Amino acid sequence: MTAMGSDTAGSVIAHERVRSATGFAVLGTVGIIGGGLVSAATGPLSWQHGSWAAAYLVLVVGVAQLVFGVGQAWLAHELPGRPTIVWELVGWNLGSALVIVGAVLERPVVVDVGGALLVVALVLFARVVRVGRPGDGAGSPWIHWVYLLLVLVILVSIPIGLVLAALGGA
Repeated sequence: MTAMGSDTAGSVIAHERVRSATGFAVLGTVGIIGGGLVSAATGPLSWQHGSWAAAYLVLVVGVAQLVFGVGQAWLAHELPGRPTIVWELVGWNLGSALVIVGAVLERPVVVDVGGALLVVALVLFARVVRVGRPGDGAGSPWIHWVYLLLVLVILVSIPIGLVLAALGGA
């Protein structure tokens, strides 16, 4: 009887983890597909910022969002609540949209606001995973450290990107 109850509890937890990751998985996939479409249209349209926008959509909106959102759902000891997930999703996706629009329109202030939203989302991602206890049913401790290192790499790259955008380098 206990084994069956344990299996049911495990199923519920697995379902909650999948539910926690779904928005990030969907929007990350849309970012990757959108990046591919932008890449395909860049040449025919002779769009100056096209290759940069395509790479940003694939790597930041797509891959990074998948890594952080799905990683958080898998690694966190306690899953974030709905408000945290909404803040992360809005911060990451609205922030990314503002970065892209601001860079294309050469409006550094818009890029800065987008960068600030990305920082908020990254802090939330790091806080949720840091709250977890490595090795507590969510993978080896080194996976937590790799996740947090990736958060740090993106956090460090944001000010560099903001400076480049201000200088017209995007």
